[in-house]
Amino acid sequence: MKSKFNIPPIPAVIIAIISVQCGAAIAKGLFPEIGAAATASLRIGLSAAILLITFRPNFFKFNIKQWKYLLLYGGSLGLMNMIFYSAIERIPIGLGVTLEFVGPLLLAIFGSKKAIDFIWVILSIIGIALIAPWTSNGLNVSGVLLALLAGGFWAAYIVLGGKISKIMKGGEAVSIGMLIATIIILPFGIFSGGLYHLTPKLLGLGTALALLSSAIPFTLEISALKQLPAKTFSILMSLEPAMASLAAFVFLKEHLSLTECAAVTCVVIASAGSSLTARKTKQLDLKVSEV
Repeated sequence: MKSKFNIPPIPAVIIAIISVQCGAAIAKGLFPEIGAAATASLRIGLSAAILLITFRPNFFKFNIKQWKYLLLYGGSLGLMNMIFYSAIERIPIGLGVTLEFVGPLLLAIFGSKKAIDFIWVILSIIGIALIAPWTSNGLNVSGVLLALLAGGFWAAYIVLGGKISKIMKGGEAVSIGMLIATIIILPFGIFSGGLYHLTPKLLGLGTALALLSSAIPFTLEISALKQLPAKTFSILMSLEPAMASLAAFVFLKEHLSLTECAAVTCVVIASAGSSLTARKTKQLDLKVSEV
């Protein structure tokens, strides 16, 4: 019997997006204190500890195929986060999220087979184009390239998450993936020297960051990926740039322009449309299984 507390896949993705953007506001505040690499190490390391205590996976029961996907999944997860933090240390967070989304968006385009899917993809592209400050001068090139690279790892994370969710329990996959990610990026955090400046206050903020940006959203996402096609998940993630702009308004008091409001509208419609498509597909599958 399924638990009545299970969250449906589409609301789970939306909650994960909100959680990540709230965490991003905390992360931005930690950069001046300990730097991007140490912030990523703190976030992933504490998330791994929380998830390992929660799910207590048995490391000896997994086969070679499962460990192969765990290593790839954990590697993509860790590098995605560290590279993205390095990007938004150099460029505005809204632009960073927008550029990073290129990875999932390309995944959605290549995975689309129905004409209606391209409508949602096109709306997402319009929304991203409106949000991105293409006319900005003095843009940090390395920050742009790092954000695009993070997008590539984000696409890999989506594909690997979908595969691993079919052969493992979500909680076990995320907790071990986080541990692997920690092992990969922790040396960068130590080498940067930022971890040596931790205080009880910063550790508390790091714990909140770990919960909001990793432990909660990645657990929700791995559950959603088990029920949603990768392309549908990718289009839903088009809410990320819009939510980043909203977080900037709430936490940084940055007002949205008419163009930005139009962008938010585009991505919300795209996400709602993909949600309806996913629901219809699921209903069709249920009807077929009943025949």
